[in-house]
Amino acid sequence: MASDGGPSAGDATSRRRIEPWEFEVFFDPRELRKEACLLYELQWGRGRDPWRHTGKNTTKHVERNFLAKITSERHFHPSVRCSIIWFLSWSPCWECSEAIREFLDQHPSVTLVIYVARLFQHMDPQNRQGLRDLVNRGVMIRIMGAPEYDYCWRNFVNYPPGKEAHWPRFPPVWMQLYALELHCIILNLPPCLKISRRCQNQVTLFRLILQNCHYQMIPPHLLLATGLIQLPVILR
Repeated sequence: MASDGGPSAGDATSRRRIEPWEFEVFFDPRELRKEACLLYELQWGRGRDPWRHTGKNTTKHVERNFLAKITSERHFHPSVRCSIIWFLSWSPCWECSEAIREFLDQHPSVTLVIYVARLFQHMDPQNRQGLRDLVNRGVMIRIMGAPEYDYCWRNFVNYPPGKEAHWPRFPPVWMQLYALELHCIILNLPPCLKISRRCQNQVTLFRLILQNCHYQMIPPHLLLATGLIQLPVILR
């Protein structure tokens, strides 16, 4: 991903950007906002500037809106590679995952990378299987970290003048917890992250529930990155 200098008076992408407050409420990993937002870029071949745009839920999920829009407006030639990068506020549900796989099967020249801020209903077995099916299809799925938030702020947000580096600094622990759970999903392990919401003070609570299989299968550095776990040290 190559970042540009951000919006300017002559920036043709300005009308396709979202406002800073939208970026904060949609992509804050601590918030459980129902609506979803998609920031995306497409690049055909090599050496061309990517085409960027944004989308939100309507009566359909934002992923399905993207697929309907892109297939009606763009032609995918089998001999020209097309790279698509998504930045999603929520990971795809199982139905959207299925639609994405069908789209990729119909357009073998397309590659897709998905960065997500949060995992959508991650305890649901169908949603977990849907994400695994995408990974098995060759889709790279990652949790958004600081570099992705910075990139999105610069390239998809209509930030105020002189504020190109002032993206919201969300606590890294939330990103690491979601990354840990995504790893469980990909490895087909039981959920380890439980999320609840206190309605009175609107506080989102995250709790880790680790089993022996998690300690056995998940790399220690992912567990330690949360700052919530201390692994036993074996002296030799």
